[in-house]
Amino acid sequence: MKAFFKIIISSVIQFEARLILNKYKPKIVAVTGSVGKTSTKDTIYSVMSTSFYVRKSEKSFNSDIGIPLTILGCNNAWSDPIMWICNIWDGIKLLVFKNNYPEWLILEVGADRPGDIKNVTKWLKPDVVVLTKFAKTPVHIEFFKNRDEIIKEKKYLVDALKHGGTLIVNGDDEDSMKIRESSKNNSIVYGTDKVSDLVASNIEINYSEDKKLCGMAFRVNYNNDSVPVVMKGSLGSQNIYSALGAFAVGLSQKINLTTAGISLLNHDTPRGRMKIIRGIKDTTIIDDTYNSSPVALASALNTLKEVKVKNKARKIAVLGDMMELGKHSADEHYKAGQFLADICDNLFTVGIRARKIAEGALDTEMSEKNIFQFEDSVEAGKFLQEFIKKNDIILLKGSQSTRMEKAVLEIMAEPEKAGELLVRQEEEWLSR
Repeated sequence: MKAFFKIIISSVIQFEARLILNKYKPKIVAVTGSVGKTSTKDTIYSVMSTSFYVRKSEKSFNSDIGIPLTILGCNNAWSDPIMWICNIWDGIKLLVFKNNYPEWLILEVGADRPGDIKNVTKWLKPDVVVLTKFAKTPVHIEFFKNRDEIIKEKKYLVDALKHGGTLIVNGDDEDSMKIRESSKNNSIVYGTDKVSDLVASNIEINYSEDKKLCGMAFRVNYNNDSVPVVMKGSLGSQNIYSALGAFAVGLSQKINLTTAGISLLNHDTPRGRMKIIRGIKDTTIIDDTYNSSPVALASALNTLKEVKVKNKARKIAVLGDMMELGKHSADEHYKAGQFLADICDNLFTVGIRARKIAEGALDTEMSEKNIFQFEDSVEAGKFLQEFIKKNDIILLKGSQSTRMEKAVLEIMAEPEKAGELLVRQEEEWLSR
C-alpha cells in the first residue's frame, strides 16, 4: 500500500512540476556525479543568489520525488498523507495564480537505479549541467551491472542540456572529461591542474591564533585574474571543488570572480560534511557523518592527515559501515583500514562491515590497543566521552544508516545546538 501511495504521489507532483516549469520557465542548473553533489549545489546557490532570485534543492532532494518537490517549493511530507495533499494543493495554486517564481533553480540530480535520470530528463531540460566526480568504486551500485552503467545513467543529464547551454566539468576527473568530449555544448573546466579553465592554487588549512581549526583558504585563477577565497567552518578538498564549480556557474552567467569570492565569505557549509564543531574537553570534531563511500572516506582521511595538532594531541577516526557497495564492500572497508593506519592514533569502528576496517588497520601494524569496535554509534559516542582528551581531533564518518551523528551528539560541546549543527535532526529521523 505504501509503495502504491508513493507511486501516485510521485506521478502527481511530477505532473505539476512539469506544468510549473512550462508556465514560469525558470533557468535550471543541474548537478550530478558520484561525489560532492550536495555541497556543490549549495555553493552554487551562494554564488548565484548574489545576482538572481534562486531556489535550490533542500538537503539531498535529488530523486523522482525530491526534484519535483524543489520545483514546487515544498518540503518532504514523509508518510503524512495530509501534508502530501497540502503539497499537491500548493502546486495547484502555483498553476492557477500568478506567483513570484525563482529565476533559477539549482537542482541536485541523482540515480539509485537504472532509468532514474533518463526518466527525469524526459521533462527536465537544464541550461547548465555540472559534473562533479565519479568514484572509482561507486556507491548505489547494487542495482547497476557495473560502474560504466552508472556513468551512462548520469550522462543522460548532459544529453538533456539545452542547445546553447553550458557544461561544467571537473577537469581532475577522467570520466567527467570523457563525457565532455561527447558534448557539443560550450564547456568550462575546473580543477587543480593548469589545463583547466578555472584553477585552484595555494590551498591550505586555516587556523585561528590559538591554533584551532577554522576552514580552508585558496586562490581561484581564471585567465589573468586571481582572487583569494576563504571558506569557514569545514575542511577538505570537496570545498575546493564545490567552490570551483560555483565559480564556473557564476562565470557562465557573467558573475565575476571577485563577486563570487565575496559571496563565499558567508557561505554556510553543509552539515555533516567535514563540518568543524567544538567538542567537549576542548577537543575539535570533524563531522563528516552525512554519508560515506570509499572515495569520500579517503578524501576525509587525507584531510585529517594534513591537520596539525598541538601539544601532542591525538587524531581519532570514528568510522561506521559504508553501505551500497555490493560485492566491493569487504575489500573497500579493508583497504580503508590499511590506508588510515599511519594517519590516526586511534580507530573506532561502528557496525559489522566496519570490522573489516579494523582488520585492515591491524594487518598494517596499527596496535590492537588503539582500535575499538562497537555495534552502534551511541555506544561508541558514550565511550568517546571518557576516552578523548584536550586538543584531540576526532573525525566521524559513516553511511546514513549507521547514524554517526548520534556519536557526535555525545561529544559535542553544545548539544543544545544539534538541530542547527547536525544532520538528520528532523522529527522523522529522530523517531527512527
